[in-house]
Amino acid sequence: MAGLNARQLIDRLIAFDTTSANSNLGLIDFVADYLDGFGISAIRIENDEGTKANLIASIGPDEEGGVVLSGHTDVVPVAGQEWDSDPFSVLERDGLLYGRGTADMKSFIAIALALVPEFQNQPLKKPIHFAFSYDEEIGCLGAPRLIERIAEVCPRPASVIVGEPTDMRVVGAHRGAAQFSTKVTGRPVHSSQPARGVNAIEIAAECISHLYKLGRELRDNPEPVEQLFDPPFATLSVGVIEGGTATNIIAEHCRFNWGFRTSHPDTVDQTVERFKAFTRDECLPAMQATAPEAGIEVVRGARVPPLVPDEGSAAERLALSITGQNAAETIALASEAGMFQNAGIPAVLCGPGSPTQAHQANEHVPMSDIVACEDFLRKVGAWASI
Repeated sequence: MAGLNARQLIDRLIAFDTTSANSNLGLIDFVADYLDGFGISAIRIENDEGTKANLIASIGPDEEGGVVLSGHTDVVPVAGQEWDSDPFSVLERDGLLYGRGTADMKSFIAIALALVPEFQNQPLKKPIHFAFSYDEEIGCLGAPRLIERIAEVCPRPASVIVGEPTDMRVVGAHRGAAQFSTKVTGRPVHSSQPARGVNAIEIAAECISHLYKLGRELRDNPEPVEQLFDPPFATLSVGVIEGGTATNIIAEHCRFNWGFRTSHPDTVDQTVERFKAFTRDECLPAMQATAPEAGIEVVRGARVPPLVPDEGSAAERLALSITGQNAAETIALASEAGMFQNAGIPAVLCGPGSPTQAHQANEHVPMSDIVACEDFLRKVGAWASI
C-alpha cells in the first residue's frame, strides 16, 4: 500500500461504510496495515465491545512539543437522503469529489496518510502524531479514551489540529453540544375511549412544544459569548421522535431525542431543570390522576465541551502562520477539539470541505481544498523540522 496518493486514499477510506451504527474496524485495520508498510506501529484503543477502535501513531522523535493531526473515522447515515451516486464510492465531477465523508472528514485523514513518506523523509525535530477516533458523530464517545491514551504513550504535544471541514480556514472556537432523550409512558386504551388512558404521544407533543418555547427564550436572550457565533444565540432542537403502535390504540410509549448547541456552561443545566420542572408540575399530575403508573423520564446523553477561544495558543499560532489568516474564526458546530483543550492540549480546527456539506446528501469536497490541505500539512511537516 506504500505510495498511495491522497486521491487514492480518499477512495479507499470512503469505501468503508463507517456509519456510526457500524464497526470502523475495517478502516482501522487498513490504516494500521498502511502505516506498518512504512515501519510505523499503530496503537489501537478499542471500545468495551471490541467492535470499534481509535488509532494512534507517531512519526519523528520521541520528544515533547509535537503536533497531533486528529480526525474521526465515523460518518452519519445516508438513509432517507436522495443521493445521485453511490455514497460509498467516490465520484469525481466538475472538480468535486462526492461521497459520504469526503468533507466530514475522511479527506483530511487520507491526506495526512498520503504524506507519511514525506514526513519520514524530513529531519523532524518534533513528532507528528496521528489520532483517529470512533463515534464522534454520536457524541464524541471514542475521544476520551483516545486522549487519555495519548497522554500515556506520547510525549506531551504542543497542539492539535482537528481536520473538520472549515474551508481550510483556522477555527479557534466552537460551541459545545449536549444530548438528551425523553421517555414518556402513558396508558394504552382503545382510541374510542381516550379519556380512560394517557396518550404518550400527546404528552410528548406538549413537552416538545415547551422545549421550543425555551429555545425561543435562548434566542431572544443570548449570553454575550453566544454572539461570537452564527447564529448568535444558543440553539435547541428535537431530532428524533418515536411512539405508538396503531392509530386505533392510545399510545403507551413515546420517546424523543433533543439537544443543545451552546457555549455558555450554565445554559444546558438551567434549561434542563426548567424543562424537568414543567414535566413534573404541569404534565405528571394530570397523567397520574388517570394512570398512576404514567411517567416522564429525562435521560442525559453525550455532552461535548465547547472549544473556548484561546488567542495566541500554540495551536492557533501554528495554524495561522501557515494559512496567513490574521485571526482564528468561530463555528457553531461541535467537535473533539474542546476535549483536547480540556485535557490541556491547545487545539484548532482546519480541514478541507465546507461545514455546509457535512451530513448532507451528495456531500462533496472541492479538489482545490484537497490541494490546499496537502500544502497546509506539508508546511506542518516543515515546521516540525525546524
